[in-house]
Amino acid sequence: MGNLVGSWRFKEPSTIEECDSTWGSDSESEEPAAEDDSGISDSVSPAKSERAAGHAGDATPQLTDSPESVPKMKRSFYAARDLYKYRHSYPNFKRSRQPNEYRNLRFYLNKIPLVPDGIYIEEILSKWRGDYDKLEHNHTYIQWLFPLREQGLNFYAHELTQDEIKEFQSTREAKRRFLAAYSLMLDFYGVKLLDKSGNVARAPNWQERFQHLNESHHNYLRITRILKSLGELGYEAFKAPLVRFFLEESLCHGTLHNMQHSILEYYVYTIRLPATRRRLLRYARQHYRPAHAFLWGPPPKKRGGGAGGSVGAGSSGIRAPAPTPEQQRRGKENTTSTSASSGNIVSSHNAMMCHEPAEGGLKGCTGLGSNMEGMLMMVGARGERNEYNEMVPL
Repeated sequence: MGNLVGSWRFKEPSTIEECDSTWGSDSESEEPAAEDDSGISDSVSPAKSERAAGHAGDATPQLTDSPESVPKMKRSFYAARDLYKYRHSYPNFKRSRQPNEYRNLRFYLNKIPLVPDGIYIEEILSKWRGDYDKLEHNHTYIQWLFPLREQGLNFYAHELTQDEIKEFQSTREAKRRFLAAYSLMLDFYGVKLLDKSGNVARAPNWQERFQHLNESHHNYLRITRILKSLGELGYEAFKAPLVRFFLEESLCHGTLHNMQHSILEYYVYTIRLPATRRRLLRYARQHYRPAHAFLWGPPPKKRGGGAGGSVGAGSSGIRAPAPTPEQQRRGKENTTSTSASSGNIVSSHNAMMCHEPAEGGLKGCTGLGSNMEGMLMMVGARGERNEYNEMVPL
């Protein structure tokens, strides 16, 4: 049996519904939305009085709710699949046969420079802050500052490994510099890191930098990479405050109107905890205009309360992932061994949570109910590259 399990290969999801488990274990009647249901404290955002008094004119005109007012849009399967793989720790990831040289860690310990520019991390942190032209036009540093277990466009940069991630997270000097690099990039985007919990606010130069961010779309890809790297290196909790901040600026104040789609299609889905994604999407849905064009759930309630059924008219197009025959078979085999008292259940709605084990292996999964997305993580790993971060220079 062990040999059989080891020979299985993770089956790629083939639809957006299979990629997105955000609403698969949720019922709106069980978890009512609130005006501010993001789970982020009020200190995340700048003072409301400042925005109301001084910056109301910065907002772009909101679209009407008329279906004819905007072209129809649909979600990107490639984005959904990319972020599914990330949230599930790259299930088909192919381990390198080369010796693990810990290049990313050594770079953050200031022992080796980034390649090909030959610049050390301390020089970047001490001399590049505020040099916005350099940060905008240099495309080789971002893969070194925010490493991932996937290849970017700088082929001199090295992908993270599980062993390196574990070592990085236990090295205080590397973590200190990583947060300094995060703060440097936030300043580039007009955002200020407030505390060690990841809360953020507008920086003093926010108007100039937001204008640039609205015009420089390749930075949206960089932000996706930054969010992913935060999760890889132990700062998963920093994602929600930043995503919540961008949602508020984009949807409520119109200051980052061009970023709106990237926030909802990419940034929210870098967050691994489904309950946190739901809270952010509920907040977004309250403020999204036109309301009928909101694509990111929740799905409509099923008639009769049954377990089956499909998405009806007027749906956002997001459904609970339908288990494949293989998943159903494995689900039956594991029914008797699933414990209802597991500490990994993330909400009262039988959500399934995938987590990084202490030894740095593939994600372990536990949970109840019909959400089978995490179950796939028990399968062995051989991989392929990610397409998303190779679309434009980063």
